[in-house]
Amino acid sequence: MNVMAEKFEPTSKGSPAFEQRLPIVSPEGLPDDDFLHDVQRILSSRQLTNAAFVGEFEEAAAEYLGVSHCVAVSSCTSGLILTLRALELQGEVVLPSFTFHASAHSVIWNGLKPVFADCDPETFCIDPRAVKLQVSPSTAAILAVHLFGNPAHIVELQTVASSSGILLITDAAHAFGSDINGRRIGAFGTAEVFSFSPTKLLVAGEGGMIATQDADLARKLRAARNYGDSGNYDPELAGLNARMSEFHAALAVRGLLGLEARIARRNQIRLHYEQRLGSIPGISFQHILPGNRSACKDFAVLVDEAAFGESRDWLVDALEKENIQARRYFWPPVHRQKLYCDIWDKRPLPVTDRISSRILNLPIYSTLSTEQIDKVCGAILRSYEFANKSGCAKAQRA
Repeated sequence: MNVMAEKFEPTSKGSPAFEQRLPIVSPEGLPDDDFLHDVQRILSSRQLTNAAFVGEFEEAAAEYLGVSHCVAVSSCTSGLILTLRALELQGEVVLPSFTFHASAHSVIWNGLKPVFADCDPETFCIDPRAVKLQVSPSTAAILAVHLFGNPAHIVELQTVASSSGILLITDAAHAFGSDINGRRIGAFGTAEVFSFSPTKLLVAGEGGMIATQDADLARKLRAARNYGDSGNYDPELAGLNARMSEFHAALAVRGLLGLEARIARRNQIRLHYEQRLGSIPGISFQHILPGNRSACKDFAVLVDEAAFGESRDWLVDALEKENIQARRYFWPPVHRQKLYCDIWDKRPLPVTDRISSRILNLPIYSTLSTEQIDKVCGAILRSYEFANKSGCAKAQRA
């Protein structure tokens, strides 16, 4: 730990901003007691998997996203694995390194080679120009990621994919409810795959969803989630047990009801954070392109040590003293993780490395109050003032 962090006092009175720890995430859209009636219906039906509620959730999600087909699965990871398997890809997949490692796991699970491309310094999403440099005759697909709910440069990526004769698939784990010029994420490329784990805006407990306009792909995926068996006990592909339970689907159906309000509130929180923190030297934010809407699954800041006075890691420790949970997403980036460092082609990823070493995610959920946000911002401002006061003292001693 930085020596200066050990001397940091949370406030002028030495008490933290929060008496109890403020968590970085809190499960959203959990239902009231009416959900118990759904549970009773499921138990009475004696059908616990792939039955009425799963079908209802798939239909409601397809309508919300504006797509022809939605296939519910056990997780976003299983959805990505099965999508790549059902498309029968061979060769290389270009994807970002600045993502959750499950994106890359889905590639190597299918015997494909991950090829990492750098990310855009403003949006933090995969950079289409970097993708174009990594496309080769061995490339089968691009696997983009809508990072923190912020839509990737999907139109440009589709142009790269089309001109190269390859597929565009998206890890949309963070992006249920995001859109590009009014068109919902889920309706782009060959397929987009969502997550409904407890950190997301739409919570199913655990679960995922594959959205596609391709009827044949949807048919294969429905078999793939059931070991590859479409119902005749004669599998057409090596699938998995990736079914979504009725309980998870029922939870998600209830959660859909307040989704738009939660997205609106999270965007209010994002703007409030940016307004309060924007004047602090060394603090910058993820940029959302004009016309796009982010679901704001996460709120991230970048900490420039030279301007802020101390490092990102020092600020994490300082916020912990204030009882504020903050996280370094995604650090280290995938290409520097032990599972992938030998696979990485060693082509430099300077933007990815820079963002990963500076990024810090702050608490965001729709139930977060303005008072709580102001306390978090106040703690960051005090940290900045302390870092620079200490820096002046160090300079004078030198």
